[in-house]
Amino acid sequence: MKVTKEAKTAILVIGSLLIFIWGYSYLKGRDLFNSYKTYYVVYQDVEGLSPSAPVTLNGLVVGKVNSINFRDTVQGTLLVELQVKTDFPISSTSHATLYEPGFGLSGKEIALIPDTKNPKPAADGAYLISGLKPGMLSVVGEKLSPLQTKVEATVVTADSLLHSLHNVFDVRTQENLRIAIAEMSNTMKEFDKAAKSLNGVISGNKNSIDGTLSNLNKTSTNLVKISDSIQSANLGQAVKKLEKTLANVDAIVNDVQSGKGTMGKLLKDESMYKNLDSASKELKELIQDVKLNPKRYVSISVFGKKSKPYVAPKEEDDTKPE
Repeated sequence: MKVTKEAKTAILVIGSLLIFIWGYSYLKGRDLFNSYKTYYVVYQDVEGLSPSAPVTLNGLVVGKVNSINFRDTVQGTLLVELQVKTDFPISSTSHATLYEPGFGLSGKEIALIPDTKNPKPAADGAYLISGLKPGMLSVVGEKLSPLQTKVEATVVTADSLLHSLHNVFDVRTQENLRIAIAEMSNTMKEFDKAAKSLNGVISGNKNSIDGTLSNLNKTSTNLVKISDSIQSANLGQAVKKLEKTLANVDAIVNDVQSGKGTMGKLLKDESMYKNLDSASKELKELIQDVKLNPKRYVSISVFGKKSKPYVAPKEEDDTKPE
């Protein structure tokens, strides 16, 4: 079978067109010989995301960003087209999270977070739920922003303090400080001289100081012996005996106060007091009568003279002073 020139030309043109379409699609990131699924995600901001950026699932690259276009020119939302090839079921309730890997030197990527509670896979051309995960630099920037404010406030305060110190330390104050430092230096020199003198005194009286310390050591040893002797003297038993003696004395005092015994009756019994008072008066009268009439009690009769009968003395008036 002979092929005509027209047929060859047609086949060449059609083959060229197919190769051109495949090459254009390949350069655009599409592979006509692979079965990709297309998903769409709407974002408010895709700064750092570029076409052909990887699309990952649990860290595994399963696709790429095909295109980024404006979806709404009024609100400024962006429509991102994803090409995904994976056997893992991705439902329409799955999230497409925009994140920044590492320090973001390679740009942002999109991570698919499937909804495992919804086993029904999303159809080709379905819209996924958008998400945003702050990158490390963004988190660090948020943390450093309050610190920057504090540092700026601290710098302002330090500047004010330095300005105030500059106003305080005028020429006269600086001169006074120099004089004070010079006097302090002289004082330290005098202290150094005094220390050297003290070292000389200590060195000259080293033997005396050693002897004094030795005596103190002996004295402390003797005190230890005395304390040991006192401890071995059984002070506890002596204290117990003293307590027992004091208890007996306390009992005797209580008996005397309650009128028990001879001493108690002498102190508490009124009749005993009256008897003693009466006996005292009679003894006083007897002594007085002996003084006035000694012959009545001591009688010496040589010739048998009878003694005078006893005459009781007159009772003295108690109202008269003795």
